[in-house]
Amino acid sequence: MRVGVPTEIKKNEHRIGLTPTAVREYVAHGHTVAVQKDAGLGAGFTDADYVAAGATILPDAKSVFDGSDMIVKVKEPQKVEWEMLRPDQILFTYLHLAPDPDQTHGLLNSGCAAVAYETVTDAKGGLPLLAPMSEVAGRIAVFSAAETLLKHNGGMGLLFCGVPGVAPARVVVLGGGVVGLNAARMALGLGAEVVVLERSIPRMAYIDEVTGGRVITRYSSINAIEEEIIKADVVIGAVLVPGASAPKLVSRDDLKKMKNGSVLVDVAIDQGGCFETSHPTTHEDPTYVIDGVVHYCVANMPGAAPRTSSEALNNATLPFGLALADHGLDALKTNPHLARGLNVLGGKLTNPAVAEALEMEWVDPYGAWK
Repeated sequence: MRVGVPTEIKKNEHRIGLTPTAVREYVAHGHTVAVQKDAGLGAGFTDADYVAAGATILPDAKSVFDGSDMIVKVKEPQKVEWEMLRPDQILFTYLHLAPDPDQTHGLLNSGCAAVAYETVTDAKGGLPLLAPMSEVAGRIAVFSAAETLLKHNGGMGLLFCGVPGVAPARVVVLGGGVVGLNAARMALGLGAEVVVLERSIPRMAYIDEVTGGRVITRYSSINAIEEEIIKADVVIGAVLVPGASAPKLVSRDDLKKMKNGSVLVDVAIDQGGCFETSHPTTHEDPTYVIDGVVHYCVANMPGAAPRTSSEALNNATLPFGLALADHGLDALKTNPHLARGLNVLGGKLTNPAVAEALEMEWVDPYGAWK
Protein backbone atom coordinates (compact mmCIF):
# COMPACT_ATOMS: atom_id res chain seq x y z
CA MET A 1 0.00 0.00 0.00
CA ARG A 2 1.08 3.60 -0.61
CA VAL A 3 1.12 5.42 2.73
CA GLY A 4 1.26 9.22 2.92
CA VAL A 5 2.30 11.48 5.79
CA PRO A 6 1.49 15.18 5.29
CA THR A 7 2.67 18.08 7.45
CA GLU A 8 0.24 18.93 10.25
CA ILE A 9 -1.28 22.34 9.52
CA LYS A 10 -3.41 23.00 12.60
CA LYS A 11 -2.04 25.99 14.49
CA ASN A 12 0.85 25.22 16.86
CA GLU A 13 0.79 21.52 15.91
CA HIS A 14 4.27 20.07 15.49
CA ARG A 15 3.65 16.34 15.88
CA ILE A 16 3.85 13.99 12.91
CA GLY A 17 1.82 10.94 11.96
CA LEU A 18 4.76 8.58 11.45
CA THR A 19 8.22 8.76 13.01
CA PRO A 20 11.22 7.45 11.05
CA THR A 21 11.17 4.34 13.25
CA ALA A 22 7.55 3.67 12.25
CA VAL A 23 8.31 4.36 8.58
CA ARG A 24 10.99 1.67 8.64
CA GLU A 25 8.42 -0.84 9.93
CA TYR A 26 5.97 0.02 7.11
CA VAL A 27 8.73 -0.33 4.54
CA ALA A 28 9.75 -3.68 6.03
CA HIS A 29 6.15 -4.82 5.47
CA GLY A 30 6.50 -4.02 1.77
CA HIS A 31 4.70 -0.67 1.73
CA THR A 32 5.89 2.62 0.26
CA VAL A 33 5.83 5.73 2.43
CA ALA A 34 5.77 9.31 1.16
CA VAL A 35 6.45 12.12 3.65
CA GLN A 36 5.88 15.79 2.92
CA LYS A 37 9.06 17.87 2.85
CA ASP A 38 10.07 19.09 6.34
CA ALA A 39 6.96 17.49 7.91
CA GLY A 40 8.97 16.09 10.81
CA LEU A 41 11.07 19.11 11.69
CA GLY A 42 8.76 20.30 14.45
CA ALA A 43 9.22 16.97 16.23
CA GLY A 44 12.96 16.90 15.60
CA PHE A 45 13.02 14.55 12.57
CA THR A 46 14.76 15.64 9.36
CA ASP A 47 14.01 14.62 5.79
CA ALA A 48 17.33 12.76 5.86
CA ASP A 49 16.02 10.70 8.80
CA TYR A 50 13.00 9.69 6.74
CA VAL A 51 15.02 8.90 3.63
CA ALA A 52 17.31 6.70 5.73
CA ALA A 53 14.21 4.87 6.98
CA GLY A 54 13.09 4.21 3.41
CA ALA A 55 10.61 7.02 2.78
CA THR A 56 10.25 9.24 -0.27
CA ILE A 57 10.09 13.00 0.29
CA LEU A 58 7.39 14.88 -1.65
CA PRO A 59 7.23 18.67 -2.01
CA ASP A 60 3.70 19.44 -0.84
CA ALA A 61 0.52 18.06 0.71
CA LYS A 62 -1.27 17.65 -2.63
CA SER A 63 1.47 15.35 -3.88
CA VAL A 64 1.16 13.27 -0.71
CA PHE A 65 -2.63 13.02 -0.87
CA ASP A 66 -2.73 12.37 -4.63
CA GLY A 67 -0.20 9.55 -4.46
CA SER A 68 -1.40 7.69 -1.36
CA ASP A 69 -3.88 4.95 -0.55
CA MET A 70 -3.75 5.71 3.18
CA ILE A 71 -3.11 9.04 4.89
CA VAL A 72 -1.64 8.91 8.41
CA LYS A 73 -1.93 12.09 10.47
CA VAL A 74 -2.16 13.26 14.07
CA LYS A 75 -4.86 15.93 14.24
CA GLU A 76 -8.22 16.07 12.51
CA PRO A 77 -8.04 17.13 8.86
CA GLN A 78 -8.63 20.80 8.13
CA LYS A 79 -10.91 21.92 5.30
CA VAL A 80 -8.13 22.09 2.72
CA GLU A 81 -7.19 18.51 3.66
CA TRP A 82 -10.60 16.85 3.65
CA GLU A 83 -11.18 18.39 0.22
CA MET A 84 -8.16 16.38 -1.04
CA LEU A 85 -9.46 13.03 0.25
CA ARG A 86 -10.91 10.46 -2.16
CA PRO A 87 -13.46 7.64 -1.86
CA ASP A 88 -10.71 5.03 -2.30
CA GLN A 89 -8.55 6.38 0.54
CA ILE A 90 -8.20 5.46 4.20
CA LEU A 91 -7.61 8.26 6.69
CA PHE A 92 -6.02 7.21 9.99
CA THR A 93 -5.81 9.99 12.60
CA TYR A 94 -7.56 11.64 15.54
CA LEU A 95 -10.95 12.97 14.41
CA HIS A 96 -13.07 14.05 17.43
CA LEU A 97 -16.15 14.42 15.22
CA ALA A 98 -18.85 14.81 17.89
CA PRO A 99 -18.34 18.57 18.42
CA ASP A 100 -17.31 19.23 14.80
CA PRO A 101 -20.16 18.99 12.26
CA ASP A 102 -18.20 20.82 9.56
CA GLN A 103 -15.42 18.25 9.56
CA THR A 104 -17.97 15.43 9.75
CA HIS A 105 -19.79 16.62 6.64
CA GLY A 106 -16.48 17.24 4.89
CA LEU A 107 -15.40 13.64 5.48
CA LEU A 108 -18.81 12.29 4.49
CA ASN A 109 -18.68 14.24 1.24
CA SER A 110 -15.16 12.96 0.51
CA GLY A 111 -16.35 9.35 0.53
CA CYS A 112 -13.18 8.22 2.33
CA ALA A 113 -12.90 5.63 5.09
CA ALA A 114 -11.93 7.58 8.22
CA VAL A 115 -10.55 5.60 11.17
CA ALA A 116 -10.26 7.61 14.38
CA TYR A 117 -7.54 6.87 16.91
CA GLU A 118 -9.79 7.94 19.78
CA THR A 119 -12.47 5.27 19.22
CA VAL A 120 -10.26 2.22 18.60
CA THR A 121 -10.76 -0.09 21.59
CA ASP A 122 -8.98 -3.00 23.27
CA ALA A 123 -10.10 -6.23 24.92
CA LYS A 124 -10.46 -4.48 28.29
CA GLY A 125 -12.67 -1.72 26.94
CA GLY A 126 -9.85 0.80 26.97
CA LEU A 127 -8.84 3.27 24.28
CA PRO A 128 -5.25 2.29 23.49
CA LEU A 129 -4.58 4.95 20.85
CA LEU A 130 -5.95 7.74 23.01
CA ALA A 131 -4.07 6.62 26.12
CA PRO A 132 -0.55 7.87 25.25
CA MET A 133 -1.78 11.37 24.41
CA SER A 134 -4.00 11.31 27.49
CA GLU A 135 -0.92 10.55 29.56
CA VAL A 136 0.95 13.48 28.03
CA ALA A 137 -2.05 15.82 28.29
CA GLY A 138 -2.69 14.93 31.93
CA ARG A 139 0.89 15.76 32.83
CA ILE A 140 1.09 18.94 30.75
CA ALA A 141 -2.21 20.10 32.28
CA VAL A 142 -0.54 20.26 35.68
CA PHE A 143 2.53 22.15 34.45
CA SER A 144 0.26 24.57 32.62
CA ALA A 145 -1.97 25.06 35.67
CA ALA A 146 1.03 25.74 37.89
CA GLU A 147 2.31 28.38 35.48
CA THR A 148 -1.12 29.93 35.00
CA LEU A 149 -1.61 30.31 38.76
CA LEU A 150 1.24 32.84 38.82
CA LYS A 151 0.12 36.46 39.01
CA HIS A 152 1.71 37.64 35.77
CA ASN A 153 -0.23 34.96 33.91
CA GLY A 154 -3.59 36.04 35.33
CA GLY A 155 -3.76 33.63 38.27
CA MET A 156 -4.14 34.42 41.94
CA GLY A 157 -0.40 34.47 42.55
CA LEU A 158 -0.22 31.12 44.31
CA LEU A 159 2.89 28.94 44.25
CA PHE A 160 1.67 25.48 43.24
CA CYS A 161 3.79 23.58 45.75
CA GLY A 162 3.60 26.11 48.58
CA VAL A 163 6.49 26.60 51.05
CA PRO A 164 6.91 25.58 54.69
CA GLY A 165 4.15 27.27 56.66
CA VAL A 166 2.09 28.12 53.55
CA ALA A 167 -0.38 25.65 52.04
CA PRO A 168 0.13 24.41 48.47
CA ALA A 169 -2.49 24.60 45.73
CA ARG A 170 -5.61 22.46 46.07
CA VAL A 171 -6.13 20.66 42.77
CA VAL A 172 -9.45 19.04 41.91
CA VAL A 173 -9.43 16.55 39.03
CA LEU A 174 -12.78 15.70 37.44
CA GLY A 175 -12.42 12.13 36.20
CA GLY A 176 -10.03 9.39 37.25
CA GLY A 177 -9.23 7.84 33.87
CA VAL A 178 -5.88 8.00 32.11
CA VAL A 179 -5.83 11.81 31.97
CA GLY A 180 -7.09 12.18 35.52
CA LEU A 181 -4.69 9.70 37.06
CA ASN A 182 -1.69 11.20 35.28
CA ALA A 183 -2.74 14.70 36.32
CA ALA A 184 -3.27 13.59 39.91
CA ARG A 185 0.10 11.85 40.16
CA MET A 186 1.92 14.79 38.59
CA ALA A 187 0.18 17.32 40.84
CA LEU A 188 0.93 15.17 43.86
CA GLY A 189 4.57 14.91 42.86
CA LEU A 190 4.79 18.69 42.61
CA GLY A 191 3.52 19.05 46.15
CA ALA A 192 -0.15 19.98 45.64
CA GLU A 193 -3.13 18.76 47.64
CA VAL A 194 -5.11 16.60 45.21
CA VAL A 195 -8.74 15.50 45.04
CA VAL A 196 -10.07 13.21 42.29
CA LEU A 197 -13.80 12.97 41.60
CA GLU A 198 -14.72 9.70 39.92
CA ARG A 199 -17.81 7.48 39.56
CA SER A 200 -16.13 4.09 39.30
CA ILE A 201 -15.56 2.67 42.76
CA PRO A 202 -12.93 0.16 41.51
CA ARG A 203 -11.12 3.01 39.79
CA MET A 204 -11.12 5.05 43.01
CA ALA A 205 -9.70 2.05 44.84
CA TYR A 206 -6.98 1.75 42.21
CA ILE A 207 -6.09 5.46 42.48
CA ASP A 208 -5.94 5.13 46.26
CA GLU A 209 -3.64 2.11 45.91
CA VAL A 210 -1.19 3.56 43.38
CA THR A 211 -0.90 6.88 45.22
CA GLY A 212 -0.54 5.32 48.64
CA GLY A 213 -3.71 7.03 49.85
CA ARG A 214 -2.20 10.48 49.35
CA VAL A 215 -4.85 11.49 46.80
CA ILE A 216 -8.33 12.16 48.17
CA THR A 217 -10.99 10.35 46.14
CA ARG A 218 -14.67 11.28 46.15
CA TYR A 219 -17.65 9.88 44.30
CA SER A 220 -18.49 12.34 41.56
CA SER A 221 -21.94 13.75 42.30
CA ILE A 222 -23.42 17.19 41.66
CA ASN A 223 -22.97 18.03 45.34
CA ALA A 224 -19.36 16.82 45.42
CA ILE A 225 -18.43 18.85 42.34
CA GLU A 226 -20.04 22.00 43.77
CA GLU A 227 -18.32 21.54 47.12
CA GLU A 228 -14.88 20.86 45.65
CA ILE A 229 -14.68 23.56 42.99
CA ILE A 230 -15.42 26.22 45.64
CA LYS A 231 -12.35 25.09 47.60
CA ALA A 232 -10.16 24.50 44.53
CA ASP A 233 -7.31 26.63 43.29
CA VAL A 234 -7.10 24.50 40.14
CA VAL A 235 -9.79 22.35 38.49
CA ILE A 236 -8.67 19.93 35.77
CA GLY A 237 -11.43 18.59 33.54
CA ALA A 238 -10.48 15.04 32.57
CA VAL A 239 -13.78 13.39 31.67
CA LEU A 240 -14.36 11.35 28.52
CA VAL A 241 -17.30 9.63 26.88
CA PRO A 242 -15.72 7.71 23.97
CA GLY A 243 -16.63 9.34 20.66
CA ALA A 244 -19.28 11.58 22.21
CA SER A 245 -19.34 15.17 23.39
CA ALA A 246 -18.00 15.70 26.90
CA PRO A 247 -20.60 16.34 29.64
CA LYS A 248 -20.71 19.87 31.06
CA LEU A 249 -19.77 19.50 34.72
CA VAL A 250 -19.11 23.14 35.65
CA SER A 251 -21.64 25.80 34.67
CA ARG A 252 -21.28 29.55 34.17
CA ASP A 253 -23.10 30.10 37.46
CA ASP A 254 -20.54 27.90 39.23
CA LEU A 255 -17.73 30.28 38.29
CA LYS A 256 -19.16 32.98 40.55
CA LYS A 257 -18.65 30.68 43.55
CA MET A 258 -15.01 29.92 42.74
CA LYS A 259 -11.92 31.74 43.97
CA ASN A 260 -10.86 34.80 42.05
CA GLY A 261 -7.77 33.91 40.03
CA SER A 262 -8.39 30.17 40.22
CA VAL A 263 -7.65 28.11 37.11
CA LEU A 264 -9.74 25.76 34.98
CA VAL A 265 -7.83 23.41 32.65
CA ASP A 266 -10.14 21.66 30.18
CA VAL A 267 -8.39 18.58 28.80
CA ALA A 268 -11.72 17.47 27.30
CA ILE A 269 -11.81 20.45 24.94
CA ASP A 270 -11.26 18.25 21.86
CA GLN A 271 -14.62 16.66 22.65
CA GLY A 272 -16.36 19.99 23.21
CA GLY A 273 -15.10 20.64 26.75
CA CYS A 274 -16.49 19.75 30.17
CA PHE A 275 -16.94 23.33 31.38
CA GLU A 276 -19.86 25.36 30.04
CA THR A 277 -17.60 28.36 29.46
CA SER A 278 -14.85 26.48 27.60
CA HIS A 279 -13.81 27.26 24.07
CA PRO A 280 -10.65 26.10 22.28
CA THR A 281 -7.45 28.11 22.66
CA THR A 282 -3.92 27.69 21.32
CA HIS A 283 -0.44 27.39 22.80
CA GLU A 284 0.20 30.85 21.38
CA ASP A 285 -2.74 32.38 23.27
CA PRO A 286 -3.73 29.71 25.82
CA THR A 287 -5.94 31.47 28.37
CA TYR A 288 -8.89 33.78 28.85
CA VAL A 289 -10.77 34.97 31.95
CA ILE A 290 -14.49 34.72 32.73
CA ASP A 291 -15.87 35.92 36.06
CA GLY A 292 -12.37 36.05 37.51
CA VAL A 293 -11.58 32.42 36.66
CA VAL A 294 -8.71 31.76 34.24
CA HIS A 295 -9.54 29.17 31.55
CA TYR A 296 -6.78 27.11 29.90
CA CYS A 297 -8.37 25.24 26.99
CA VAL A 298 -5.61 24.42 24.53
CA ALA A 299 -7.01 21.89 22.07
CA ASN A 300 -3.73 20.08 21.42
CA MET A 301 -1.87 20.07 24.72
CA PRO A 302 0.46 17.19 23.71
CA GLY A 303 1.57 19.35 20.77
CA ALA A 304 3.73 21.26 23.23
CA ALA A 305 5.99 18.20 23.46
CA PRO A 306 5.93 16.99 19.84
CA ARG A 307 8.96 14.70 20.04
CA THR A 308 7.73 12.79 23.07
CA SER A 309 4.14 12.83 21.82
CA SER A 310 4.95 11.62 18.30
CA GLU A 311 7.05 8.73 19.58
CA ALA A 312 4.49 7.72 22.22
CA LEU A 313 1.64 7.93 19.71
CA ASN A 314 3.48 5.82 17.14
CA ASN A 315 4.24 3.15 19.73
CA ALA A 316 0.48 2.74 20.12
CA THR A 317 -0.76 3.25 16.55
CA LEU A 318 1.86 1.19 14.71
CA PRO A 319 0.24 -2.28 14.91
CA PHE A 320 -3.16 -0.90 13.89
CA GLY A 321 -1.72 1.18 11.06
CA LEU A 322 0.23 -1.81 9.77
CA ALA A 323 -2.93 -3.92 9.85
CA LEU A 324 -4.71 -1.34 7.68
CA ALA A 325 -1.75 -1.10 5.32
CA ASP A 326 -1.36 -4.89 5.09
CA HIS A 327 -5.03 -5.76 4.61
CA GLY A 328 -6.89 -2.55 3.78
CA LEU A 329 -10.45 -2.37 5.10
CA ASP A 330 -10.48 -6.16 5.35
CA ALA A 331 -8.55 -5.60 8.60
CA LEU A 332 -11.81 -4.30 10.10
CA LYS A 333 -13.57 -7.59 9.36
CA THR A 334 -11.25 -9.57 11.60
CA ASN A 335 -10.53 -7.00 14.31
CA PRO A 336 -13.65 -5.60 16.01
CA HIS A 337 -11.52 -3.25 18.12
CA LEU A 338 -10.04 -1.62 15.02
CA ALA A 339 -13.51 -1.64 13.43
CA ARG A 340 -14.76 0.54 16.28
CA GLY A 341 -12.26 3.12 15.15
CA LEU A 342 -14.13 3.52 11.87
CA ASN A 343 -16.17 6.73 12.04
CA VAL A 344 -16.93 7.36 8.36
CA LEU A 345 -17.28 5.00 5.39
CA GLY A 346 -18.63 5.69 1.93
CA GLY A 347 -20.46 8.84 2.92
CA LYS A 348 -22.06 7.37 6.05
CA LEU A 349 -21.38 7.67 9.77
CA THR A 350 -20.38 4.40 11.43
CA ASN A 351 -20.02 5.42 15.09
CA PRO A 352 -23.17 5.56 17.25
CA ALA A 353 -21.84 8.08 19.78
CA VAL A 354 -20.83 10.51 17.05
CA ALA A 355 -24.18 10.04 15.32
CA GLU A 356 -26.08 10.68 18.54
CA ALA A 357 -24.10 13.85 19.27
CA LEU A 358 -24.74 15.18 15.77
CA GLU A 359 -28.32 13.85 15.58
CA MET A 360 -27.56 11.87 12.43
CA GLU A 361 -28.14 8.33 11.18
CA TRP A 362 -25.40 5.72 11.29
CA VAL A 363 -24.62 2.23 9.98
CA ASP A 364 -22.57 -0.67 11.38
CA PRO A 365 -20.88 -2.25 8.32
CA TYR A 366 -18.60 -4.60 10.26
CA GLY A 367 -20.77 -5.53 13.24
CA ALA A 368 -18.43 -3.74 15.63
CA TRP A 369 -21.26 -2.28 17.70
CA LYS A 370 -23.44 -5.37 18.11
